Amino acid sequence: QVQLVESGGGLVQPGGSLRLSCAASGSIFSIYRMAWYRQAPGKEREFVAAITWSGGRTYYADSVKGRFTISRDNAKNTVYLQMNSLKPEDTAVYYCYAERRAGTVSDYWGQGTQVTVSS
Repeated sequence: QVQLVESGGGLVQPGGSLRLSCAASGSIFSIYRMAWYRQAPGKEREFVAAITWSGGRTYYADSVKGRFTISRDNAKNTVYLQMNSLKPEDTAVYYCYAERRAGTVSDYWGQGTQVTVSS
């Protein structure tokens, strides 16, 4: 099992910045990649960014490229999402995700953290 705890959400004005954190614990030795997803009211959950745990390869949704940066600190078992130039359409609940490969593939989700971009 893998436990994920997000933090760092809040209210920010358009053009502002926030940094989300996701701390992983439990059976983290087999984590292959971690990612951030988001879900706005009335919409489906969508992919935001991902990073491979060992190689640090990153992937981004087109809507956040150039504005968001995903990174990891393996020593702290933590993944970050630095969000700059925030827009009202970035408003959503942001979820941390982990994919664990240990014979089979298992998915884990955090509880989510609210990000609101509004003036």
